[in-house]
Amino acid sequence: MKITLIGSGNVAWHLGKALNQAGHKIVALYSPTAAHREELAAELSPAKAVDSLDLRTTGAELFVIAVPDAAIASVVATVRVPAGSIVVHTSGSQPLAALQGITGARTGVFYPLQTFSKSKPIDFSTIPILLEAEDEHTFQTLQEVAGTISKEVHLVDSRKRKQLHLAAVFACNFTNHLLGISRQLLQQADLPNTLLQPLIQETVAKALQSHPFQVQTGPAVRHDQNVIEEHLKLLQDQPFYQQVYQLLTRSIQAQHPKK
Repeated sequence: MKITLIGSGNVAWHLGKALNQAGHKIVALYSPTAAHREELAAELSPAKAVDSLDLRTTGAELFVIAVPDAAIASVVATVRVPAGSIVVHTSGSQPLAALQGITGARTGVFYPLQTFSKSKPIDFSTIPILLEAEDEHTFQTLQEVAGTISKEVHLVDSRKRKQLHLAAVFACNFTNHLLGISRQLLQQADLPNTLLQPLIQETVAKALQSHPFQVQTGPAVRHDQNVIEEHLKLLQDQPFYQQVYQLLTRSIQAQHPKK
């Protein structure tokens, strides 16, 4: 299929490469930043870098809006595509209705559920792709495209996808932030980061094998108030971290009342 990408960030970077490798043709790439669109277009050769959202002459059948959520509305208000073509966005939190303003196009959602960084290669075949479309014909087309790059393709409506995105923020973004805090605490004690790696690996492995609440350990689940108070003292010069510690402790204890 001939595809135009709108966006040049992490999602566009990896999705464009995966589509190219699957045999699709990225014919054009739009980004408001010239250097970014030229860089990604070179990676997706022979894609043409374009500086206008009037995309009616690109020859594409599918237009993929892979931009930050806050930018989707401005793209929708400006983009022009051939009648009968398909336009999708890649957002986990925005509804299908976000594309309503595009004239003459069929619309859908093509959401790859993963955290992306340009510098880290990723196997797209294992990434769940969550689809939604305004009609069955459009869905079938998107399903065929998604199936060429991933083994995990699912129909998920806007309401459920929003809840999934919320769960993903807890599982990925918040967890990553907590790992960052733990690394800072190690650095403050002049301890190597590698000390926590076996613990992190075992924690994730157990959480994937069992319900995480059922394998919870630590002073909060034991209601070990002496240890908790000592930890809070260590954080007295870092009030934000102290608040995070207290809130998470209360949340764990709410799941595991003292017997």
